[in-house]
Amino acid sequence: MFTAILTCLLLACAGVQHAPAPSDHPAWRLVWSDEFNGGKGSVPDRAKWVIETGGNGWGNNELEYYTNRVQNVQISDGNLVITARREGYSDSEGVFRGYTSARLKTEKKFQQTYGRFEARIQIPRGQGIWPALWLLGDDAARAGWPAEGEIDIMENIGKEPSIVHGTIHGPGYSGAQGIGSAFSLPDGKAFADAFHVYAVEWEPDVIRFYVDDNLYATRTPADLPKDTKWVYDHPFYIILNVAVGGDWPGNPDATTKFPQTMLVDYVRVYQRPGS
Repeated sequence: MFTAILTCLLLACAGVQHAPAPSDHPAWRLVWSDEFNGGKGSVPDRAKWVIETGGNGWGNNELEYYTNRVQNVQISDGNLVITARREGYSDSEGVFRGYTSARLKTEKKFQQTYGRFEARIQIPRGQGIWPALWLLGDDAARAGWPAEGEIDIMENIGKEPSIVHGTIHGPGYSGAQGIGSAFSLPDGKAFADAFHVYAVEWEPDVIRFYVDDNLYATRTPADLPKDTKWVYDHPFYIILNVAVGGDWPGNPDATTKFPQTMLVDYVRVYQRPGS
């Protein structure tokens, strides 16, 4: 008993944060998760994730090429590891990029309407580095962006080490006109220094944004510009990625160190019991 108490005290003093158990949200029922407990160097579960590839700028003038190589995406020590690297990379069609990284999605593997979507992540750092956890409407092929809707649970741009953003995008309020809020760590602490839990609780006509269970923004149809549509009433899927460069973060500079790694301890999705 004494040893257990002493261990807890030592961990608390050291600032060690443990991942919350799925049962820590009694108002919600776990329905989907990935704890990333595969063998070291293994690929993410193909039954749950699609690894996207390509270097077309992704609509944001990004600089990276997303690959499916273990150098950019793998499981290690209980985490999903996404690594952005400064290296030349060419594909079979002659597309060349000076950086590589990875982007995963659950499209056609898992999607859900409403619920609590959360992930425990330690983000990378540096000018031009752009990690994100987000949701995209599953009817993109029919509706197109932004009509299908987008919910950005967490985005960080490297020049703002203490700030993350939560944003919704839809028809008439997308891109730079997306409706968002920022959450800042106290005392200038950097998000890249530790794991944090990023979440949204999405229900009919409301989306709530959290960092470490701190509610920092609530969005409802009343927040939308006049004559625009609330498009968050159909299934969305999950995306995890680390972009390099782009219109919002700007490009890496001499201060940016590579490689940069994002560690994802878990991704979990819940529903209200009985829903």
